Amino acid sequence: METHSEVQGNKHLHLDVCVADKPPHHGVTELLRRLRPQWRPEDIQMKVFTEGITNQLMGFYVGSMADSDVVLVRVYGRMTELFVDRDKEVEMLQVLSTHGCGPQIFCTFQNGICYEFMRGVALDDTLLRQPAIYRLIATEMGKIHSIKSSSNSPAEPVLWTKVSLFLELVQNSQSDPSVQQGSVSLCEVPSLEVLFKEMEELKRHLSHIDSPTVLCHNDLLSKNIIYNPAKGSVKFIDFEYADFNYQAYDISNHFNEFAGLSNVDYSLYPSCELQRDWLTAYLESYKACTGVGSSASKEEVQELYIKVCKFSLASHFSWGLWALLQARYSTIDFDFLRYATARFNYYFEKKQEYFGLRLP
Repeated sequence: METHSEVQGNKHLHLDVCVADKPPHHGVTELLRRLRPQWRPEDIQMKVFTEGITNQLMGFYVGSMADSDVVLVRVYGRMTELFVDRDKEVEMLQVLSTHGCGPQIFCTFQNGICYEFMRGVALDDTLLRQPAIYRLIATEMGKIHSIKSSSNSPAEPVLWTKVSLFLELVQNSQSDPSVQQGSVSLCEVPSLEVLFKEMEELKRHLSHIDSPTVLCHNDLLSKNIIYNPAKGSVKFIDFEYADFNYQAYDISNHFNEFAGLSNVDYSLYPSCELQRDWLTAYLESYKACTGVGSSASKEEVQELYIKVCKFSLASHFSWGLWALLQARYSTIDFDFLRYATARFNYYFEKKQEYFGLRLP
């Protein structure tokens, strides 16, 4: 059965199909029969993308992947509907695709989504630090941040709603003794009492920081950035957390991701010089796209730098909570508790330093 669902006035194809998240991925054949009826089943090839730690991602094609039409099939991770708004994800993807900043959606299905393959290479730690490439990233983020809300009322930042939801879900999950996964035990994670206290303190401090509410990716790790050498461009992928949020949060979240995922190493955090160069390229793009000039003063860069430092604490806190939830529900082989511990430890290490920074 196929239907046309509607999200914020935009229609998209929805197929009543469920895809298994383990081989042989039952359900995919039915999806491809609807989306690519000209493909012969015996000719279809598959590539599994293993970088994600939330969902399962597979690419399907006929012939050479380099030259073929590729259909990406993303199967949502177990229980992720608790903390990911899938209707919002589709809405954001449609908006971004319309502005040339995101992939085209082919369809949604019961437990996932099919969309366009963005050609290029996913960034690694080395490429992420090359000035020519990180300036492209900054420019692309500035372009996305300039996209206006279609609503008549001003957009509200999603940060505190999302953090509150994560914390409530963590509280509910801790009554289950099965939340033991990986090399770190729950006793090494901050207590619920500490987490609630920190959220309120963080919210009080950041509420005084004037950071614009813009359309954000909210999860810009290196593997969510595709570099196309032939075009000399970058595009972002995996917009499941995309929503309107604080400008400084989205930038700080990207900087935090320089430390990596599997073996978090904050010695890889970008230097002050790299951050300021990145922020200069970003502000030039953002200002040009919003029609307020195309140059950035040192004072503007310094002000944004301090805001980014402060909002980086919210990024650590949010993803620490997220990792606790994943440790409870995810079936993906990843040490989520170890990751949560790394994020909370760095949060506490930098908290007083960043709280003490004064805006010009």
